[in-house]
Amino acid sequence: MKASTIALLSLFSIFFFPVSWTTSNSVQDKFIKCLDKASLSQPIPAEIYTPNNSSFATALQSYKRNRRFDTPTTLKPAVVVTDAHESNVQATVVCAKKVGIELRIRSGGHDYEGVSYVSQVPFVILDMSNLRSIEIDIENGTAWFQAGAILGAGGHISGGGYGNLLRKYGVATDQVIDAQIVDVRGRILNRKIVGENLFWALRRGGASSFGVILSWKVKLVPVPATVTVFKVNRTLEQGATDIVAQWTQVVDKLPNHLELRLRFYLKGQLSQEYFLKRKSDNVKEPISNTGLEAIWKTMIELEDVAMLWNPYGGVMNEISETAFPHRAGNIFKIQCSTSWMVEGIEATNLYLNKTRKLFEAMTPYVSNNPREAFLNYRDLDIGTSSNGNYEDAKVYRIKYFKGNFHRLARVKTNIDPDNFFRNEQSIPTLPS
Repeated sequence: MKASTIALLSLFSIFFFPVSWTTSNSVQDKFIKCLDKASLSQPIPAEIYTPNNSSFATALQSYKRNRRFDTPTTLKPAVVVTDAHESNVQATVVCAKKVGIELRIRSGGHDYEGVSYVSQVPFVILDMSNLRSIEIDIENGTAWFQAGAILGAGGHISGGGYGNLLRKYGVATDQVIDAQIVDVRGRILNRKIVGENLFWALRRGGASSFGVILSWKVKLVPVPATVTVFKVNRTLEQGATDIVAQWTQVVDKLPNHLELRLRFYLKGQLSQEYFLKRKSDNVKEPISNTGLEAIWKTMIELEDVAMLWNPYGGVMNEISETAFPHRAGNIFKIQCSTSWMVEGIEATNLYLNKTRKLFEAMTPYVSNNPREAFLNYRDLDIGTSSNGNYEDAKVYRIKYFKGNFHRLARVKTNIDPDNFFRNEQSIPTLPS
């Protein structure tokens, strides 16, 4: 049996994805003319890239991390709009709606499945990466930062926002106290204007279903001046199974300031992440030694697979006024993953199947009815919605959103009744 190394460490990664598509010149021309007209009244014009521009490929491939969505057959967007001012966002939304072209919003790439970069219909990419200013108010303990700020803040927060101090302070959405969003009519709204229902939905409902986040206002939290990090490596022969079994028994009961994470991998597995696939689970009961040994056996047989286990507990057991549903009752979260560097459809299918087989092997040890999933580890395997259809959304709604889904759909219907802001796993409008 090959040795499996088990390490305890803190880990956080943001992945960025490329895209492609083409559309008819008539729609493309109408959209560009609309933007050109709008730019006459804007302080700073947006940068507009079409397949005819020499810089189009560079603009399209910005933040490229997952080359799984960068193939010769991946269709390209009609236009990439890189905003330099909030007014550019307003104009892009209004013009896309006016000419009837789909809009995909890329604020840094916190999207494992590329839904902010890829579409099956003619579309435009709205790139928010230039809107990345940060304003810190030390006296009041708050900060405003734009959606394109480092770490892909727009998607990271709107999907939940898992961080190193989760057990002490909760997910990032728990610290949001205000937001600016451009709605389907091109208006810039804030918490006071949109009301508490939409403000609730933006915090983990996936903000791109409701509009375009311009910026977030968050409470700043104190952190220690120094942090002690313990990294422990154990192989199976060195008693790793016993350590992990004990971890599952106590991790959600530890003091809030302790953030112990587990990373499992086979030696030599970790590599540069050219291509990747991720899946997620929540765990509600400790896993026995027998169960852990079955998991190790599967990982060793598959090879090239990894898992990251992140603890819950602490303040995550408390009620929250956000749409984040995975709190009390969960002891830790799992991310199953594969990463590979070999191009081609055969290699892609091989590694996708490895992740899916590992995910299937975890079935006896994770949540069920529903088998829950973490929105920021987006996974199209669990279901997609055609054109934001409400009935189709049933396949993923309870996994990501649990009992919050109907309220989210009601908010969506109020703010975006024509379902303009949509993707393969967006919040749909309520059926009429």
